[in-house]
Amino acid sequence: MTRVDWLIPRYDNTALGALLPGVAVSLGHDLGGPAVSLPAAQRVCVVLLDGLGHRQLLERSRCAPFLGSLLKESQALVAGCPSTTATSMASFGTGLPPGRHGLLGYEVMDPDRGELLNQLRWHPDTDPLAWQPHPTVFQRLAERGVPVTQIGNPEFLGSGLTMAALRGASFIGVNRLPERVDAAVDRLAGPGLVYLYWADIDAVGHAYGWRSSQWRRAVRGVDRQMARLAGRLPAGTLLVVTADHGMIDVPPLDRLDLAIRPGLWSRFRVLGGEGRFAQLYCEPGTAPEAVADLARHVAHWVGERAFVRTRAAAIDQGWFGPVDERVRGRIGDVVVAGREPFTLIDSRTARPHVLSLIGQHGSLTADEQLVPLLVHVV
Repeated sequence: MTRVDWLIPRYDNTALGALLPGVAVSLGHDLGGPAVSLPAAQRVCVVLLDGLGHRQLLERSRCAPFLGSLLKESQALVAGCPSTTATSMASFGTGLPPGRHGLLGYEVMDPDRGELLNQLRWHPDTDPLAWQPHPTVFQRLAERGVPVTQIGNPEFLGSGLTMAALRGASFIGVNRLPERVDAAVDRLAGPGLVYLYWADIDAVGHAYGWRSSQWRRAVRGVDRQMARLAGRLPAGTLLVVTADHGMIDVPPLDRLDLAIRPGLWSRFRVLGGEGRFAQLYCEPGTAPEAVADLARHVAHWVGERAFVRTRAAAIDQGWFGPVDERVRGRIGDVVVAGREPFTLIDSRTARPHVLSLIGQHGSLTADEQLVPLLVHVV
């Protein structure tokens, strides 16, 4: 990571959550709230490329001649806190900040069950509509008669995350990106909105790092398909390409392991969140003084590698935007937001796959927060 710029989201019209409300306005439907300014159109195709950060694309734009031709250094969106897929997809889908939609990390506490909820895999005892009750932009547009289609992995149909964050669209599940492009072109033969999701850039970045040759190869392949999509869409279609978060590479030696700090991990109950935005949950009813003492101990241990805040301090500083009382308990009593290339792990409980990841995200650095806003009128 070449620059360490701390970026607390403002949740205004620069936010990822303002994109679909902006698309709604371009289609003639003002839903209220912050909205990205976009050209008017009868057909809109929104593509979300998981893990393709704005700064990463700037540095590697030669790998993506089509996307790079749409790239402007000063034109980007801010993902939100934490900068992770579940949170960003809910902000994207609802137009709301994380403190309102309540999907506040990769793994967060479900206070009703007293256990962590993995918000990508979900849990059968957690109702996604109760977990995130606000209507999505897709629902609101569909209610106004706008045809809305979601194109993604077949297994996403009816999943917890889809129901919580993206419900309301008709669904097409296909595996390969060329088939998704073909499906988008077919659906946009008439007016409406198509949302297309692709995950491979994120997966490759996690496994090999975003500076790897594998990452560049994945971006080249996606860029070719985006150029093909633009070339096949009907004239007048608005094509918008964005992402859910950026990424940094974290060498294995830059990981701190709670398993080697028994005097620390005995002070809290469970570790949630993700490596770049760890959330430490204490036993229910823990006194504020004990939480503050835990935060001081963690801050002393991690030093300059991260910013450490209590839940109350992070909320007061606006990290999550306005926070509804119903979701407050989902946030860790103490949160650890990576500043330098660093992750906080617990090797006793983390899956081996997670421990092997090189590309990481979740924190409030600009490298993780900034995502592209690429606009092309066919």
